[in-house]
Amino acid sequence: MREIINENDLFQSSDLSLIATLCCFGATIECIDRNGGPRAVFCVRREHGLDQLVQAFWSHELKVDPLDYFNALKQCKTRLYDR
Repeated sequence: MREIINENDLFQSSDLSLIATLCCFGATIECIDRNGGPRAVFCVRREHGLDQLVQAFWSHELKVDPLDYFNALKQCKTRLYDR
C-alpha cells in the first residue's frame, strides 16, 4: 500500500545542484514533477533539519565530499531523464 504524502510535507525545487547536495545529506527524492513548465521540479520529503540545510546551501556554509556530490548528481540526472 502506498503512503499518501501531503504536499506540505514536501520541499520542492528545480535547482539540480541543491537537490544533489541535499541527497548527499540523506534526503530522498520522492517524485519529479515534469508538468510545471520547461523545468522539472524535484520533490524531497521535508524531514527535520532540511530547511537549515537549504539555508546553509544558499549561504555557502556546506561542505560535501566531491565524489559523493558527483554520484548524487548522477543519480538525480538518471531519475530526471529515465521516465
